[in-house]
Amino acid sequence: MPTANDRTKDSAKDGASARARSRSDAPPVSPVEDAGLAAIVSHPLVQAAAERFAVQEPRYREWQIEVTRIASPSFAEVARGQWLAQRFAEIGLTGIHRDEVGNILAMAPAQGNAQHPANANGNDSPKPCITVIAHIDTVFPPHTPTEVREEGSMLFGPGISDNSAGVTAMLAVAEAICSARIPLALPVLFVGSVGEEGEGDLRGVRHLFAESSAWRHRTAAVIAVDGAGTDNIVAEGLGSRRFEVTLRGPGGHSWSDAGAPSPILALARVLDRFSQVILPQSPSVPKSAVNVGTIEGGTSVNSIPEQARARVDIRSSGVAELDRLERALVLAVGYGVETENRRVLATPGRAFASLTSELRKIGDRPAGDLALDSRLLHTVRAVDSYLGNQAHLQRASTDANIPLSLGMEAITLGGGGSGGGAHTLQEWFDCEGREFGLQRLLLTVLGMAGLG
Repeated sequence: MPTANDRTKDSAKDGASARARSRSDAPPVSPVEDAGLAAIVSHPLVQAAAERFAVQEPRYREWQIEVTRIASPSFAEVARGQWLAQRFAEIGLTGIHRDEVGNILAMAPAQGNAQHPANANGNDSPKPCITVIAHIDTVFPPHTPTEVREEGSMLFGPGISDNSAGVTAMLAVAEAICSARIPLALPVLFVGSVGEEGEGDLRGVRHLFAESSAWRHRTAAVIAVDGAGTDNIVAEGLGSRRFEVTLRGPGGHSWSDAGAPSPILALARVLDRFSQVILPQSPSVPKSAVNVGTIEGGTSVNSIPEQARARVDIRSSGVAELDRLERALVLAVGYGVETENRRVLATPGRAFASLTSELRKIGDRPAGDLALDSRLLHTVRAVDSYLGNQAHLQRASTDANIPLSLGMEAITLGGGGSGGGAHTLQEWFDCEGREFGLQRLLLTVLGMAGLG
C-alpha cells in the first residue's frame, strides 16, 4: 500500500489541463478506521499485489494501446471480446466464456471450493460473487481510424480513455489478484460488457442481470470501471430515453410538385417546438436535459424529400421528468406534422398525400440510486479515506444503471490516470498516476470480497 511519500493522486477532469498530481503533492495516508479494510491493507499478499502496479505500468500501457487499436463499435465487439478472453486466460482467470449477447466473463475463484459448505438442509448453492465490469464497445462507427499516438505519458486515440482505460484497469486488478495469489472469501466475476454506448442501450448488462440470469441472483455488488480518474463515485444512475423521429411524405420535384408537404420543414417545426420545452431549474426538481443528436433526410437540393429523421436524447434523474419530456416530444411531433399538412391543404388547386410520422424508442436507460448506508458506498469511502483521496458522488449513465434500477448495490469508478476528449477523435489519456487508481480499485474489490 502507498505511503505519504510514494503515492500519486490524480485528477480526471475532462479538459486539457487535467493531469496527474505529482507525488510530492500527495496528502498523507489516513489511518484505517474500518476494521475489515485494516486487515486487508496490512495483508502481505495484498501489499505485494499493490506493489506490482507501478512495476507493471509498461504492460498496462501495451494492453491499452492494443485494445484501442481493435475497432469495437456497439453491436460489433467480437474481435475486442476475443482479445479480452485471451488476456483473461494469460492472467490465470477461470471459467472464461462468451455469453449469448457477447459479454466476456471470467472468474477469480474464492479460496478452496467455490461453494458454500452444505448447511443442515444440504444446500450446496454457489457463493455470492462481486462483479467487476468494464464495457468493451465504443461510440465510434466502423472504419474510424484506431491508431494510437504516444507522447511521453500521454496516449491519444478514439476510445483510449472511454473505455480502454477501464478495460485496462479491470485487467490490472484481475492480474494483481491472480499473480499475488490473494485468497478471496468471495469469488470475483470479471466481465467485459457489450452495448454500453449509445444505441447499445446497456444490452450486455441487461442480459447479465436479466430475471432469468443466475448472475443477477448471485451478485452481491457491482463495480463498473469506466474511463479515467479517481475523483468521482458514480452512485446515482442517470435515466435516459432515446427516440427516432421519422416523418414521411410523397416527395417530388421542387418545381413541378411545388406545394407538396416537406418532411424536412415539418421536422424543423417539431424540433423548434420541442426545444421550447421548459427544463426545471430548481434544486428541488430533478435536473433534466434534451439533445437532438442527428438529423438526416432528402436526396438533392431540387427534390422535395420523401422522409426526414432525427434522433433525440432525453435525460433526467427523475422518472416523472422523463415521462413529461417524452409527452412533450409526442406533442411536438403532432404539432409539426399537423402544421405542415394544414399548409398543404390550404394550397389551391393541388392535392397531395399527407405527411405521416413515426416515433420509435431506441433506448431506455432506467435511473436508480445507491443507498447512502450501503456496504459498497461505505467500503469505497473507507478506501478513499485511507488513501487520502477526495471523491464526490456523481450521477451518470453507465453500466451501473441496470443493477441500481434493480435495487442492487452498484457503483462506477474510474481506472486511474487522467483523461479527456471522450467521444471525440481527440480523446486522450495520461498514464501518470495510474497505479493510485488501481490501488483504489483493488482495495474496493477486496473490501467487498473479503479475504479467505
